[in-house]
Amino acid sequence: MNSEVSELVRAESIAAPHSRRLRETRSPAWTLLYIVLFLVIVIQSGVVVNARPQDLLTGASGMADILARSFPPDFSQFWPQLWPAFETVDIAIFGTVVGVVIAFPLAILAARNTTPARFLYHGARALIAVCRSVPDLVWALLFVTAVGLGPFPGALAISVHSVGMLGRLLAEVIEDMDMGPIEALGTTGARRMQIFSHAVVPTVLPSLLGISLYRLDENIRSSLILGFVGAGGIGFQLLSAMNLFQYRTVSLLLIMMFVLVIGAERLSAALRKRIA
Repeated sequence: MNSEVSELVRAESIAAPHSRRLRETRSPAWTLLYIVLFLVIVIQSGVVVNARPQDLLTGASGMADILARSFPPDFSQFWPQLWPAFETVDIAIFGTVVGVVIAFPLAILAARNTTPARFLYHGARALIAVCRSVPDLVWALLFVTAVGLGPFPGALAISVHSVGMLGRLLAEVIEDMDMGPIEALGTTGARRMQIFSHAVVPTVLPSLLGISLYRLDENIRSSLILGFVGAGGIGFQLLSAMNLFQYRTVSLLLIMMFVLVIGAERLSAALRKRIA
């Protein structure tokens, strides 16, 4: 009994400083300090971006004029703009598939529990970081310079950026997977390729499919923007219509973009739900 009491007293003595510090951080003085720091950060960000809310009021008439010129949408341009819309979806599909094909083996090398060598681990991690850190818009500019205008540089940009995003997520999934089946196959004398095909792939396949579908949804959104740098798709048509002041065509293209994004989001969510 005495030992239990002494243990309880010792636990309370250890927890007391932590609870005291917690009460101090919740005191009105600390709360006020956090509020002041938050306001300082918000104000300095507004100064840095040169925020001028009054310009929204003075420019409201110009925005209203553009909106008035945009309606009704020019639905006579629907069929000519339908091919760029399919082109946008195909850019995302191609980029996602190529990204998955390249990212999966990279993720195997970038996971601590499956990489065959430490230098391959660091090399794969570095390559994934480069692909992920450079925005897809910058990749598109580079590929437009290399291969010219059109949907192909957009698909390449989506592919490279997807390698970075998918590689990182898949590497984390692989590192967190259950190692029991892998160890069991290893004890039976299975070769590395057999372990990979019979233990690693079946374990991570549901996560791979779910992440890939989510990435496809994101890539459709990205492919819409890549058209602004000449990478094809409906984004390029939108930029051309805006430059020619064809605002009714612009409103039609915006409606088509909205339908594409919502449709891709719903389809991706439904497929991910079936996989789960």
